[in-house]
Amino acid sequence: MSATAPSSSHETARGSLACVGMGMTLGSHLTPLARDHIEQADVVFAALSDHLVELWLQRMNADVRSLQPYYAEGKSRLKTYREWVDLILTEVRAGKRVCAVFYGHPGIFAWSPHKAIEIARAEGFQAHMEPGISAEDCLYADVGIDPGRFGCQHFEASQLLFYEHRINPAGYVVLWQTALVGDWSLTRFETGPAYRQVLVDRLARDYPLDHEVIVYHGATLPIEQARIRKVKLRDLPEISLASEDTVVLPPALALKPDLAMRERLAELDKATGFA
Repeated sequence: MSATAPSSSHETARGSLACVGMGMTLGSHLTPLARDHIEQADVVFAALSDHLVELWLQRMNADVRSLQPYYAEGKSRLKTYREWVDLILTEVRAGKRVCAVFYGHPGIFAWSPHKAIEIARAEGFQAHMEPGISAEDCLYADVGIDPGRFGCQHFEASQLLFYEHRINPAGYVVLWQTALVGDWSLTRFETGPAYRQVLVDRLARDYPLDHEVIVYHGATLPIEQARIRKVKLRDLPEISLASEDTVVLPPALALKPDLAMRERLAELDKATGFA
């Protein structure tokens, strides 16, 4: 009688992970591929923007587990995100098809999906990210911005203060999580006007204080409309600002032609017969 090598636990019950995006607006942004991952999963973890979205998600799968309860006042968000990764991978290692659903795009301002996929792949499991419509996509549509026209830089607002970034005021600049600017601890959900004043002082190196900026809040429910406010840069510390609000600085300078590069390209056109 021939002996058969015992199968590993991973071979007998092969787990997998799909991190998908719900999009921003309930019901209208979910892609067919993301829906299929949700419906076919053994377990679905949900980190969504609204309890109503979670209820809607439960129509597609009987085992939906909310990740929101792992947030807590005074608790580092990074600790919460690590707990999410542990929860997700525990089910993957148990041989289950796991789907983790995040609002917007699962790879944008989302540490846990990237980390969970990285670890799952390192352990030999199949892991996949399915993109979704993000707040950035909605912003371009609602505000009417083409990032290819003048160029567009994106910064997490605190990162702009913590590091020496170069801002290009001839293009668009988009600042994310401005309500949390200056928070080292990752425990607060708002910092306040004094912290935003520090941000304004930094931006004043490149922009006049009367420069008009846009405060954008995307819609998450079909009955909502995107909220777009225009304020002077100097007034940014004093206005109400939610954690979901995004600040956009339109160009303050005209694009400056690079004459040396243009001349070089003209010579190259001549040399290649396109002049």
